[in-house]
Amino acid sequence: MKVAFGLLSATFAALLAASAAAQDYPARPIRLLIGFPTGGNVDGVGRMVAQKMSEGLGQQVVPENRTGAGSIIANEHVAKSAADGYTLLVVSGAFVTQAAMMKKLPYDPVRDFSFISTLVTYPLVFSVRSDSRFRTLDEFIAFVKSNPGKVNYPSPGMGTLYHLAGEMFVSMAGIGMQHVPFRGGSEPLTEVLSGRMELLIDALTNSYPHIQAGKFRPLAVSSLARSASLPNVPTVAQSVPGYEASSFLGIAGPPGLPEAIVERANREVRRVVALPEIAQRFAEWGGTPSASSPDEMRRHVEAEIEKWKRVVEARKIQLQ
Repeated sequence: MKVAFGLLSATFAALLAASAAAQDYPARPIRLLIGFPTGGNVDGVGRMVAQKMSEGLGQQVVPENRTGAGSIIANEHVAKSAADGYTLLVVSGAFVTQAAMMKKLPYDPVRDFSFISTLVTYPLVFSVRSDSRFRTLDEFIAFVKSNPGKVNYPSPGMGTLYHLAGEMFVSMAGIGMQHVPFRGGSEPLTEVLSGRMELLIDALTNSYPHIQAGKFRPLAVSSLARSASLPNVPTVAQSVPGYEASSFLGIAGPPGLPEAIVERANREVRRVVALPEIAQRFAEWGGTPSASSPDEMRRHVEAEIEKWKRVVEARKIQLQ
C-alpha cells in the first residue's frame, strides 16, 4: 500500500510540475528547426513565422536550419527532444511523402510528434514553357495518349511530392508518361525552360514568379478549387475528375508535449497566421493561410500519408 501511495504521490507531483511549467511557458528562447537550407520557401516561411511568434510570446523563437536527408535529420532531432516545448519543427509536404516512400524512418511520423497547427497550404501547378504548343491540360493529355511513352516529366527526386503527384496524374488520366528524377529542386524547372521536357509539376510557390515573368504557361492547379493567385487557371480535376494534390507547412513538437503548451503554441500560431501582412506574404508565394487545431493537423498528416502510400502501391514504386 505504501509503495502504491508513493507512486501515486510521485505521479501527482510530476503532473503538478508539468502544469506549472506549462503555465510559465515560454520562460526561455524556443528553437524552431527547419530541415531545409536558407533561402528556400520552407526557410522563408519558418523565419517569418518565428519572428512574429517571438513578438507574441515574449521570448525569442530562433530559427535553426538543420539540413540533411530531405529534412529527416531535423525531424528525428525533434522527435527525440525533451517534451518541454523548447524545440519545435517546421513540418513540410516532404514529411508525408517520406513516410509513404521510405522503408524505415528513425521515428514514427504520427506517434513521435505533437502536432500544433498547419500554417499554409500550396496547390501544385502544372506548367509548360510559355511558347509551348499546349494551351490546355486537355490538349496535353490528348497528345500523350497519342504518343505513349514519348513524353517525360521531371522531378527533384524519387518519392518527392512532385514525383508522386505526377504518378497519380498518370494513373488517373490513363496516360503513358515517364518520370525522370533529378537531384535538386531547380533542375526540373531548368529542364522545362530549356525545352528538353514538356511538363513541370511544381509547388505554385516555386513556379509563381516564373509564371508572372512570362516564362511559364500554367495549364492547371492541383487543388480542388481554383487558386486565388491564378483565378483564371482551371483545376486538374476539371480534366481528370477527382484529382487533388497539395503541399503544406505546419508546426510540430516532440511527443508528449503537455496539453497546455500545445494550446499556447496553437493560439500563437493562429494569431500569426491571421495577421494581414502574413496572409499577403503567403499570397505572394501562391499560398493560402491554413491554421488548424492540433487534432486537425494530425488527421491531415495521417490522411496524406495514406493517400501517397496508395499511389506508391498502385504504381508499384520501389521503396527507398
